[in-house]
Amino acid sequence: MSGVTQEATDGDEKVTVGATLRQAPLAAKTLLVGVFVNRLSGFLNIFLVLFLSSKGYSTGQAAFALGVYGSGAIVGVFFGGALATRLGARNASVISMASASVLMASMIYLPSYGLILVTVALVSLVGQLYRPASATLLSDLTPANRQVMIFAMYRFGINLGATIAPLLGFALYNLGDKSYALVFWCEGLIALAYAALAWRTLPPRSAQAALTAPQAGEEADEEAAAEDKPRRGGYAAMMRDRRYVLYLVAMLLYAMVYAQYLSTLPLDVEARNVAVLWYTLAVSLNGFIVICFELLLTKVTQAWPHRLTISLTLVLLSAGVALYGLPLGPAVILLGTLIWSLGEIIGGPASMAYPGIAGPAHLKAHYIGGFQFTWSLGTALGPVLGGWLFIQLEHLVWPVVAVGSLVATMLVLAAVPGRARPVAE
Repeated sequence: MSGVTQEATDGDEKVTVGATLRQAPLAAKTLLVGVFVNRLSGFLNIFLVLFLSSKGYSTGQAAFALGVYGSGAIVGVFFGGALATRLGARNASVISMASASVLMASMIYLPSYGLILVTVALVSLVGQLYRPASATLLSDLTPANRQVMIFAMYRFGINLGATIAPLLGFALYNLGDKSYALVFWCEGLIALAYAALAWRTLPPRSAQAALTAPQAGEEADEEAAAEDKPRRGGYAAMMRDRRYVLYLVAMLLYAMVYAQYLSTLPLDVEARNVAVLWYTLAVSLNGFIVICFELLLTKVTQAWPHRLTISLTLVLLSAGVALYGLPLGPAVILLGTLIWSLGEIIGGPASMAYPGIAGPAHLKAHYIGGFQFTWSLGTALGPVLGGWLFIQLEHLVWPVVAVGSLVATMLVLAAVPGRARPVAE
């Protein structure tokens, strides 16, 4: 049987964070460091508006540049899925990080708004090319029974880097005498350092292809035929998997609903004249729960069926945002955030690991790229749709948003098997 299933390969040993990290090969550890470094150096989307304002551009121009950054990231993830197959994780990571490094360092010297927009688009595009490649290789390097745990660690790196990045960027801004030169130069150097590390430690494309070689009992000619399919199939072949398409639609809705706590919730807090302190505490509460408890809880939930954990995530997300629909106050904000944050740590790792086991091995990069593209698209569309609904419905927006998460739950129940899904023929 090709690909990865949830059957244990070394089921006699308890799967823990420490054991998974110790037994992971050097390349897998590099990928975990890489996702942390990538988010740690993600200053641009945080400081872009402030940087452009400091150069005299209008608020509208700064906001438009931020939208360009988001669009570039979506396109980068989409093409990254195809490049993961053609280039391999090492080449894709080096091209992605080295290009982003040069473009980032050049940002502060550009003389016109048009050139800045082009550079912002390119930085966000090339900076995301490595993501499907790295997630695909991480899945290939990890035994079947450790997939959920390794992606919980992957998410930990993402969340920890995203938490530290604003603090590090602010420190560099002040260290540079309130100038953005040091901020962007350091971001470029961090990306370049990871490119060098990836080149030294990640396997070349030929070695990565060997990871999907046939297992015992498989026919070599079937696997050889499968190796040719990325050129003929790719995303088109992925889209013929109807169950997986349903899963992607569910993840699109999930991302759109999830994004509301960063977009619509602050609008409602301001409209209800609630102190901003409580919204800030809610955001901090989510980060604290995810960073401190997700890995610990995954030691238990990794053995549960993906259908159960992902569905629980969506049900609790629906319950949390629906609670925001009560008369808004500190208790409602904090309790609602606590509920959906609990859901996030229950099924977040499984929802990220599932694309790597959902389809045949030769299309794994496209399945993962499709998931990451869908998530990025949802987080971009969610604030727009949520803002429009808030204008129309005001505080009644929350029951409507909660319905979206319930629809996603039903789609997951239809799309994800209760047990490990047999790899598609």
